Amino acid sequence: MNKIKPRTLSGFMELLPPGQVCFDAMVRKLQDSFSLYGFTPLDTPLMETAEILLAKGGGETEKQIYTLRKGDNDLAIRYELTASLAKYVALYYNDLTFPFRRYEINKVYRGERAQRGRFREFYQADIDIIGDGGLDIMNEAEIPSVIYRCFTSMGLERFIIHMNNRKVLNGFFEIIGIKTSAPDVMRSVDKLSKIGADKLRMILTDDLNLSETQADEIINFTTSKENPFDILNKYKGKNETFDFGADELELLRKHLEGFGVPETHYKIDVSLARGLDYYTGTVYETYLTDFPEVGAICSGGRYDNLAEYYTDRKMPGVGISIGMSRLFFILQDQGLLNDVFLTAPADVLIIPMTQELTHAVKLATSMREFGLRVQIFSESKKFKAKVSYADKLGIPFTVFLGEDEINKGLITVKDMMSGEQTTASAGILTAGICDKVKTLREGAPIKEIQKVD
Repeated sequence: MNKIKPRTLSGFMELLPPGQVCFDAMVRKLQDSFSLYGFTPLDTPLMETAEILLAKGGGETEKQIYTLRKGDNDLAIRYELTASLAKYVALYYNDLTFPFRRYEINKVYRGERAQRGRFREFYQADIDIIGDGGLDIMNEAEIPSVIYRCFTSMGLERFIIHMNNRKVLNGFFEIIGIKTSAPDVMRSVDKLSKIGADKLRMILTDDLNLSETQADEIINFTTSKENPFDILNKYKGKNETFDFGADELELLRKHLEGFGVPETHYKIDVSLARGLDYYTGTVYETYLTDFPEVGAICSGGRYDNLAEYYTDRKMPGVGISIGMSRLFFILQDQGLLNDVFLTAPADVLIIPMTQELTHAVKLATSMREFGLRVQIFSESKKFKAKVSYADKLGIPFTVFLGEDEINKGLITVKDMMSGEQTTASAGILTAGICDKVKTLREGAPIKEIQKVD
C-alpha cells in the first residue's frame, strides 16, 4: 500500500507540545484578565446559516467566507466572532442583562491566500460591551486598561496603544469640505503608516479627486508632530461632530491613569482611522514597540448598532480583537517566547526501581492530591533512558522509588535543573516540590527582548 505523505494544510498552524503549552498559557492569561473586568465567557457555533454570516458581508469579505451545503441548508463557517455575537444578543435579548460584557476566544476561518504569519485558520480573542439603546463613554475609556493588563500579564511590556475618535476625522473632513467622499478618504488615511505621506497625497488627488489644498490639509493634520490636543484645539468650534469627538478623546485621556495605563503605553494618534465604516467613536490599535513592521496586534473600537441586521433595537457597543495565532507566530519568530517557562507535561516523573508498582501508584495519587502533575514511567527501559525521558520533556523533578526507599518509607527526588538529589519522607519532599513548581508555573509565557538595529 502506498503511504500518504503527512502534511499540514497551508495556512493552518500546528504546534509541538512545548509551543502548545505556551500558547494555552497565553490564552489562560487573557481569560484571567478579561474576567477581572467582569466579562463573561461565550462560545458561539463554528457554523451559522449563510445568511447570518453574510448579512453584512460583501466584496472582499464575502470572498473570504467558507460556505458549504448540507441538504437544503446553506451554511457558512465563521470568519470573525462579531457576526455570531450580533446574532446571539438579538436572539437572547430577553435573557441577557445589559450592558452585556462578553469575551470569546475561538477559531475563525478565512479563505484568503496564506502568508507568513497570516493564517486561514486562527484563534481570535474578542471582548465586547453591548448596550441597550445607549452605552456610556466610560466603557470606551476602560478598554485600554483591558489591553494593557492582557499584554503585561502575558509578560509583554514593550507595546503602545494608539487611540483616536472617528468623530474627529469625520468632523475634520466636513470642515475641509469632503463629507461625501469621507468613507473613501478614511480608508486611504488608514494606510498612511504603510504607504507614507507622498503616496497618500497621490491617492487623495489622483484617485479621489481631492484638491491639492484638501490633500495638503489632510496630510498636515495626520502627520503633525505637535501635541495631539494642540492640533485638535486649532479646529475646535468649527464643527459639532469634531468637537464632540475631541471632547471624548480628552475624557478618555483623563481617565487612563486612573485605569492603570501609564503614559508610556498609549498615544493619542489623530491619524488612526480604522478603515471600516463600522466604527463610529473611539478606535484602538496596539503595536509592538520594537517591531512596528508587523502591524497591529490588537485593534477595535466603538460602533453604534451591533445587531441592526437582526433587530430594530439599537445596540451600541465597543470591543477589541486580538489575533492570537498571529501574535503567537510573531512572538515565536522574534524569539520572545520564554524558554524558562514550564512547558513540561508533568511536574514529577516517578521512576519505579522494582517490578511491583503498588507503591509508585499510591505515591503518584498522593502527590496529585497536592496539585502536582505526575507521570509514572512503567516502560521496560534502561535507567538512563528513563531519566533521559524526563530530561527531554523538561520535567523538573524525578522520583526514584527502589526497595531501600520503600522499606524505609522514604523517596529520592532529583532536581533535574540543578542535579541535586535528596532522600527524605514523601510528605517533606512533596511540599518542597510544590513550592518550587509554583514558582515555575508563575512565570510569564513571554519574555522581553529589546530589538537591536
